[in-house]
Order: sequence, then C-alpha cells, then structure tokens
Amino acid sequence: MELTPNGTTLRGDDAGAGPAVVLLHGLTATRRHVLSGSRFLERSGHRVVAYDARGHGASDPASSYAYPEQVADLAGLIEERGLERPVLVGQSMGAAAAMAYALAEPGRVGGLVQITPAYDGAPQPDPRWERLAEGLERAGVDGFMAAYEPKVDLRYREVVETFTRQRLSRHSHPDAVAAALREVPRSTAFEGLNGLEALDLPVLIIATRDDADPEHPLAVAEVYAERLPRSELHVDPPGESPLAWRGARLSKRIAAWMEGPQA
Repeated sequence: MELTPNGTTLRGDDAGAGPAVVLLHGLTATRRHVLSGSRFLERSGHRVVAYDARGHGASDPASSYAYPEQVADLAGLIEERGLERPVLVGQSMGAAAAMAYALAEPGRVGGLVQITPAYDGAPQPDPRWERLAEGLERAGVDGFMAAYEPKVDLRYREVVETFTRQRLSRHSHPDAVAAALREVPRSTAFEGLNGLEALDLPVLIIATRDDADPEHPLAVAEVYAERLPRSELHVDPPGESPLAWRGARLSKRIAAWMEGPQA
C-alpha cells in the first residue's frame, strides 16, 4: 500500500476483511512493531491497515514530524482507504496521535486501543532526545545505542536492547528518524487531559510496569483509565513479561475486547 494523504508518501499494508483496524506505531518503530508482526487480527476477521509514520520505516521523509501532521496523515488515510469508524490501535507516539484524532473526530472512530501511552497532555522536551538523535546521525544504529540508557530492571535489559536495535535497523531514512526524535517530544498532540472525560468511546489501555518500561509510566495509563468514561485498563501482573511486547497474545486480547459488550 502506498498513499499520499497529506503531502508525504506513506507505505504500509491493507490486509484482511471485516471491521477495520488501523495500527499506529511508536517513535523510532515501524508498522510491524505495534503487534510484533502478529497477523492474528486479519486472520480472525478484521481488515487491518498498518502504515509507517512519516520518516519511519519505508515512508518518505517530511518537512515536519509534529503531532498535527501525524493526525492529518491519519485523517487522510482513513478517507482514502474508505474506512468507516475503524478501531485505532496506537502504541506510544501512535497512541497519542490516535487519541488526538479521536478527540477531534469522535464520530469517525469505533474505538481506541492505547498501548503504553506516555503523552500526559503536554510536550515532553528532554535533552536525552537530542543525544539519541545525534548518535543516530553520527553512527547509525550503533551511535543511537551508545547514547541509549534504558533504566529498566536487569532482567529486561537484554530484551529491550535487542528489540531497540532491531527496530532501528528497519528505517530507510535514519536521518528522518533523527529529526522526528527532536520534534515529536516537543510537539503537542492535544492540550491537557481534561478532554478525555468527554470522550464517549470504548478504550482499551494496555499498560506496562515501570520496572520493564519506565519510558511509558504506569501512572499515565492509570490517569487515562480514570478520566476516560468507557475505558478498560490492563496491567501486567508483577514480574510477568509485558503483554505489550507479546504480539500474538496482545492481538488476541484486542480481538476479544472488540467482540466484547462495548462492541
């Protein structure tokens, strides 16, 4: 699939038949990382549209990577592919973009799955993003990894580092990813969290515990669950590998939720 919904050519996949699901990935990731490559949703009767965000994966670089442009990309994709009230499955950056679109156009969305949301209603500037961008520009994946300091429990460190290296190797335009690293955290997806209280949509929130994934604080997911009137929060039992990292199980959890009483 190739389309240009907002002036930038995006590439991805449109597979399966049935109720539509759109996958939106996180910063420095690609479309395959939302569900870790699982194809369960399309095999279980869903049309799954997954695309690489501007500058990521196989998609083209752009002049801006801020959330308003990402939301415009999503809006254009939904229109171009003729999707009627899709469920938006967003991870991290993709979760914020999906939420921003749903807040602006709630009547065009069937539901939301927020996987490891980290956006707390305001931009999140941090010198660390600049260091990561500089490392990626200077020495590619090795440069990024040299600047990367995951503050995770030791039992998760090897998995996190391996996963990070793998996802960074999948980009056609690493300089564009570096530009996104600088811009996205300083961008506003939506103003504050008060608007969540009026969002009358079913929302599944997949959270991780801070010992495994401190970059996506459990506290943010819990605030989302408190404010969203039709939300369901999944938190992994202590010591268990995060559901967000386990594509097949995550896909089955999402499918069961979509077929549940809120459907």
